[in-house]
Amino acid sequence: MERLLDVLREQLHLTGTKEGCGEGECGACCVVIDGRIVNSCLVPIAQVEGATIKTIEGVATGDQLHAVQRAFIDCGGAQCGICTPGMVLAAVDLLERNPNPTEAEIRNGLAGKLCR
Repeated sequence: MERLLDVLREQLHLTGTKEGCGEGECGACCVVIDGRIVNSCLVPIAQVEGATIKTIEGVATGDQLHAVQRAFIDCGGAQCGICTPGMVLAAVDLLERNPNPTEAEIRNGLAGKLCR
């Protein structure tokens, strides 16, 4: 019954995924499981057997940051860093599904990703 979040961070040493609230409210721990954004603090590890999981570590290509990661750096989008991985992952996911979102679609795509 270990949480996916704990396995990612403690066993796989993928520490980019952060724990914020631990209750699925803040989105800091979000990952993409089989193409769907989910809060990893709410997912039992047994539930993802055989699934494809993408964490913030999988967003860049080698040493080349994704354009969203670069924009966060260039525009001061990263503050304390707790929410940043979840925000970046949600933005990347949104842009992969919809390369030209409206403001309303952006707000919807980032809903549930809270910054302290």
